[in-house]
Amino acid sequence: MARRRPRFSPGWPSCWSGPTPSSESDEPIRLQTGKLPPDLLRDLVLGRLGTRRPETLVRAALGVDAAAVAVDADWACVLTTDPITTAAAGAGRLAVHVVCNDLAAMGAEPLGVLATLLFPEGVAPAAIAELTAEIDAAARSLSVEVLGGHTEVAPGISAPLAVMTGVGKARRDRLVTAAGARPGDALVLTKAAALEGSHILATDMTAYLSVVPPDLLREARGYADELSVVPEARVAVDLGATAMHDPTEAGVVGALWEMAEASQCGFVVDAARIPVREATRAICAALGVDPLRLISSGALLIACRDGPAMMEGLRAGGIPAAQIGAMTDGPRLLIHPDGREEPINQLDRDELYRILEERG
Repeated sequence: MARRRPRFSPGWPSCWSGPTPSSESDEPIRLQTGKLPPDLLRDLVLGRLGTRRPETLVRAALGVDAAAVAVDADWACVLTTDPITTAAAGAGRLAVHVVCNDLAAMGAEPLGVLATLLFPEGVAPAAIAELTAEIDAAARSLSVEVLGGHTEVAPGISAPLAVMTGVGKARRDRLVTAAGARPGDALVLTKAAALEGSHILATDMTAYLSVVPPDLLREARGYADELSVVPEARVAVDLGATAMHDPTEAGVVGALWEMAEASQCGFVVDAARIPVREATRAICAALGVDPLRLISSGALLIACRDGPAMMEGLRAGGIPAAQIGAMTDGPRLLIHPDGREEPINQLDRDELYRILEERG
């Protein structure tokens, strides 16, 4: 198995315990696995970003997954980085796609990746070869180069850990961020929710999925071939996307919250309009998982002025798409099929972390 959540030795705890540096309280805070809560991210990270450079066009911000730096009057270099921490197979492939998706969601053409690969003591060379072969194959499929990185056998971990950096280029007038949405923009989602999460669960948790028909499990494992959003992002930029976001941790609901937070907007989304495939529904039902809060690489959330035109253009390119709602200047609401209005006031923890802790 190529990828598993790393487990750290007592000398390097996997979740920090103790008071926040800005807090005067003696009460310890013990963090769960998953993204750092937004308040802590603002407090501990986003206020400590070094010297602001005039070349920086897009800076670090909550909900913004990549940065852009001016190269000249016309072009920008776009950069992003991500770890792979929640699956036991296919880490190399997923790492390449996740960072290239982040680049594409900024309107950039992915050019290359740099891989930091950490392996536990005693790792077999074959395991290293498996991971690097996955990275090579995924990079070739996207016509990107592995530009470098760092590889070592490291103390304190029990499974391989891949951290990938992506590098791309974009015309400055074609840069798109998650912060560009405005009230009245239509919200369009490509493909379907929870493709990556369905693939991971069908691959790594087969023992808990005996009630799911084998053909649906095979279908979900095949979602690995649909994880790139590079093609649809290119189309969406051409069609005038105002904002784009790759729904990773916390799924489609998390991506909606992050785009709204970055854009300082509200939204109204009809849950019944969010595409969820049969295999995903079956797997999630068997495990008690909410597919709308399950990691969703492979889908692209797009804000745009003309939803029907965006869907028509995407579908003309062979990319399924659905208009799921709109940005507003009001609250952030998910409307359920029974008419219940669920306020989305925070970034939820991804369902995958909960299931891995309960059954992994």
